[in-house]
Amino acid sequence: MPSVRIPTPLRKLSGDREELNISAANVSELIEGLEKECPGIKDRICDEEGNIRRFINLYVNNEDIRFLNGKDTELGENDNVSIIPAIAGGY
Repeated sequence: MPSVRIPTPLRKLSGDREELNISAANVSELIEGLEKECPGIKDRICDEEGNIRRFINLYVNNEDIRFLNGKDTELGENDNVSIIPAIAGGY
């Protein structure tokens, strides 16, 4: 079952858990599984059309899904998924 690392800003939705195991064949199913486990998290990851928000990066085994198959990226039993919110700022 793929594991998902939950970033600190979303941990209040995951019951303060930093990692979850979600049964899913691809990233799209993973997001739906996360929503069932952590209601409200999908709205933070996806926009109204269901697309991953511009400021959210998803990585499967350290590979950005934008350079793979997006939400259709297949997941294996031992894959690691990371949700990385973009950080903006400066001085």
